[in-house]
Order: sequence, then C-alpha cells, then structure tokens
Amino acid sequence: MRLIAAIEASIPQLLEARVIITAVHTMLRRTAEQEPDPWIEQAKLSLVAAFANGVIKDRAAVQAEISSSWSNGQTKGQITKPKLVKHQMYGRTKLDALEARLLGAN
Repeated sequence: MRLIAAIEASIPQLLEARVIITAVHTMLRRTAEQEPDPWIEQAKLSLVAAFANGVIKDRAAVQAEISSSWSNGQTKGQITKPKLVKHQMYGRTKLDALEARLLGAN
C-alpha cells in the first residue's frame, strides 16, 4: 500500500483516474437511473479520456447498462469456455478434435 500511496503522491493524475474509475464502477454496479454526463465531463479531462470517448460513442448502450436490471454475465460465461478451449488448441488440431474436446468437457 505504501508503494501505491507514493506513486499516487508523485503523480496526482493517477489518483484522479482511480477516483473516476471507482465512480463509473459504482454507477454500473448500482444499476439505478443515473446520468453519466457528470462522469463523462470529468473523465474527458483525465488519463481515462480515451475510455470516456468510447462511452460517448456508445452512449445508448452505456445508458441501457446503467438503467437495466438485466445481466448478460451468464451468456458471457458460456461463451468464454469454448473460446478458452479454442485458444488452447490453436494450431494443434482440426475442427473435429476441437468439437470432441468441447463436448467431452461438458
């Protein structure tokens, strides 16, 4: 912790970026009707400006994520498993062996 405190003391922009990221994380976790505009304005002037610009470009999706109680976590989890196996076997075998491994993994 002392190292982190020393780094943040010497580079105040990192502390500001951490506060901004914590704010967006809280905003997404609460899933309450919140406007991301104050966060975006603060983020555009910080080290996370590129992320803020991405949020601006896909504002409708971000607003839907904030206000919706639905989650796609289960879907992402189901997709991650075959992708992991595919990457592990990349270049080693053909599609039929990949299919056998995936079906055998269930």
